[in-house]
Amino acid sequence: MSTPKPEIAPETEPVEEDDEQSLPQPEEIEAASLEDEADSLAAGRAAILRYVKLAPSRPGVYRMIDARGDVLYVGKAKSIKKRIAAYARPTGLDTRIERMIAATRTLEFIVTRTETEALLLEANLIKRLRPRFNVVLRDDKSFPYILITSDHWAPQILKHRGARTRPGHYFGPFASVWAVNRTVNALQRAFLLRSCSDPFFESRTRPCLLYQIKRCAAPCTKDIDFQDYAVLVREANEFLSGRSKRVKDELAAEMEKASAALDFERAAIYRDRLAALSAIQSHQGVNPRGVEEADVFAVHQQGGFSCVEVFFFRTGQNWGNRSYFPKADRSLGAGEVLTAFLAQFYDDKPPPRLILISHAIADRALLAQALSTKSGHKVEVLLPQRGEKKDLVEHALANAREALGRKLAETTSQQKLLRQLAETFELPRVPRRIEVYDNSHIQGANAVGAMIVAGAEGFRKSQYRKFNIRSADLTPGDDFAMMREVLERRFKRLLAEAPRPSEGAGNGGTAEVAEADEKDESPWPDLVLIDGGQGQLTASREVLAGLGVDVPLIAIAKGPDRDAGRETFFLPGRDSFKLPPRDPVLYFVERLRDEAHRFAVGSHRARRKRDLREAGLQEIAGIGPTRKRALLHYFGTLKSIERASVTDLMQVDGISAETARRIYEFFHEGGEAGAG
Repeated sequence: MSTPKPEIAPETEPVEEDDEQSLPQPEEIEAASLEDEADSLAAGRAAILRYVKLAPSRPGVYRMIDARGDVLYVGKAKSIKKRIAAYARPTGLDTRIERMIAATRTLEFIVTRTETEALLLEANLIKRLRPRFNVVLRDDKSFPYILITSDHWAPQILKHRGARTRPGHYFGPFASVWAVNRTVNALQRAFLLRSCSDPFFESRTRPCLLYQIKRCAAPCTKDIDFQDYAVLVREANEFLSGRSKRVKDELAAEMEKASAALDFERAAIYRDRLAALSAIQSHQGVNPRGVEEADVFAVHQQGGFSCVEVFFFRTGQNWGNRSYFPKADRSLGAGEVLTAFLAQFYDDKPPPRLILISHAIADRALLAQALSTKSGHKVEVLLPQRGEKKDLVEHALANAREALGRKLAETTSQQKLLRQLAETFELPRVPRRIEVYDNSHIQGANAVGAMIVAGAEGFRKSQYRKFNIRSADLTPGDDFAMMREVLERRFKRLLAEAPRPSEGAGNGGTAEVAEADEKDESPWPDLVLIDGGQGQLTASREVLAGLGVDVPLIAIAKGPDRDAGRETFFLPGRDSFKLPPRDPVLYFVERLRDEAHRFAVGSHRARRKRDLREAGLQEIAGIGPTRKRALLHYFGTLKSIERASVTDLMQVDGISAETARRIYEFFHEGGEAGAG
């Protein structure tokens, strides 16, 4: 019986057992990933435990910071030590908190006297630092107010935005400039207060058009005496302060008195003023009867996004509403989003006496106490269950639902366009941040570079930047040199403030950069658009290459006769090309380019006006000191001269038709120049 020989595998066939040992399997990769996450979480907990020993047992604010020095989270606590120790628990924390702990390497503390102070400081720091794991209020532009001044014998009514430095009574906030303008116009008809500037007021020798159309009492020419004008000012302040019924009763009584004395002309004046007041109150939308002063907040969540709708009610009138879409983790509930939102919202705004909310929030009593301390009057935060206040909240909630639906639809459309953009221009990935650059100047004078930013949610106006061209040796009108300066300044600062993980590490860090950008909103653009042609593209490439920066670049040259739809695109390493006239991507890029041009021209005009005020009107050909004085005496202010038509300008002594045309063209579009 012969012994069987062992079978030997052919040399050409791979040995499967060896291959299995050399190539990691999916299960092993997943296990390794979990081990890395566990190690990172353990390192974060260890770092927190080290700081627990140093943390004070007093109220205050703590900041959790990652290895790069970026603030991950800002929180407040009654006892910082107890709150920090809670993060070191091995179990019971949700995924979001675990991710935050895993990234934490150091902590910083600020002790406050009370928990109320801690709440206010927390809101201030979140708005300033914008940490990744906090709820962050994205759109924080200031609200417009109505101001009735008190620093002149004839107080002025005007729209106001910004710091309250001028003495007077401020009323608001209003949700939009349109709402303020409409209300100011109606108040002028009702109370006949002046809206002109002080220089214009002092220069008048005869009443202006507003007096003729019964929107001003003409105190400038003493058509009304001081005492009677003071009564109008008092009535306006009372009306805007919520005592509208008392003011209307007084006007009605005066109308009856004039009518009884057969002074029908005076009675008609009171009748018209009453009608104007009624128009203010009847055109404000939802006007509650039992709520004089309140802000209403309602939150709606859908698809991982949140919308906070805010309604403003003052003097029993609806002064408008605004939608907010705060940056918040998807795991946070409506109450948690609203809690963080409210403190940030009132960081730089005076709160009303009543705040109505749609969801229960943590620390409601503490928030009310903090806002009361800050404002100097009692503030009540209510979650209404029935009645008119509940109806107001439901109305705000319906608006929040509709606003978020519109936002999600717009975002979906924008994301589709961004995907098509990436395909059309063969980008390495769908851009999340697009930066667009343009220049504006007049023959090199007042040169300004502008950068706008766009993403999946649309234009990010808070991140727009303007660059006053500084180079002393720059040839006037050299668009290439201007673009070089703008890009060099922009990306040098970006490298200093937010270096990419891959910078200085060759090409191997691309995945690391992408991963870092996915976790947070990166300040680095995925695409840079330049308004210009091949020359601008070459200049831009040279600057970025010199800085060691590699980002996709596209230059957009306007079509013949600057026709929209016939633009030529220039990309590095590719022949120039055009897109089909009705291509959605073409429309999208044109919109980006036009927004950059609008911002650049607006920045240039603002700088030119400032220089004009410093240099005087003599900068315009044909305008000397005599004509300058004549223009200012006739119009009162530079802004009035800027707004004047050619016909109006010709009414000034010494201003001919040709000079009027030159003045008009200086202030209007005819004199603009820009890159491309």
